[in-house]
Amino acid sequence: MEGTSASNISVTKPLLYSTNSLPSQTFSNNSPSGLSSDTTSGTPVPPTAAVMSPCAACKILRRRCVEKCVLAPYFPPTDPLKFTIAHRVFGASNIIKLLQELPESQRADAVSSMVYEANARVRDPVYGCAGAICHLQKQVSDLQAELAKAQAEIVNMQCQQANLLTLICMDMSAQPHNQDQESMITDNNQQPYENLNFFPDLDVNLSSVLEPLWT
Repeated sequence: MEGTSASNISVTKPLLYSTNSLPSQTFSNNSPSGLSSDTTSGTPVPPTAAVMSPCAACKILRRRCVEKCVLAPYFPPTDPLKFTIAHRVFGASNIIKLLQELPESQRADAVSSMVYEANARVRDPVYGCAGAICHLQKQVSDLQAELAKAQAEIVNMQCQQANLLTLICMDMSAQPHNQDQESMITDNNQQPYENLNFFPDLDVNLSSVLEPLWT
């Protein structure tokens, strides 16, 4: 009895040890990669934060581009020359101050105006945008003068056409009256010769009357 109990004890000890290690072994065998239960749990992995490139203004100024950067919507990182020219003429602080004073609906137009004026100032350092404006005003004045000249020529041609139509109408209205007068003249010229036959009873022999005068 003592031998059997000792043998049983010696056998059961490994069994108890093995049963304690079964859950971890079975779970690790069921997992596809042999990882522990902590790594294969259903907890979502937090997404990595998207790395946003700074706007052209912050990149040139070498500062951190915050989420609500005033310059970011109008100076994208793909067009650094746009901010470079505007910053050269106006300065970054003045651009930011101007945009902050305007509503968002007018900021895009303000940036376009500043960039245009900066380009004009780079092309013409003396007159800048005023030189381009004067040149355009001169073109407008020249075109207005040409337009007025063309309109005057059109009015002159319309008057000539109206006078010509009036003469044509007068000529056409006078032609039937002239025809009536000509017909009346021809009738009057033929009428005396016809009146000679109004005396059928008078038999006058002109030759017999005139013959004694020549003898």
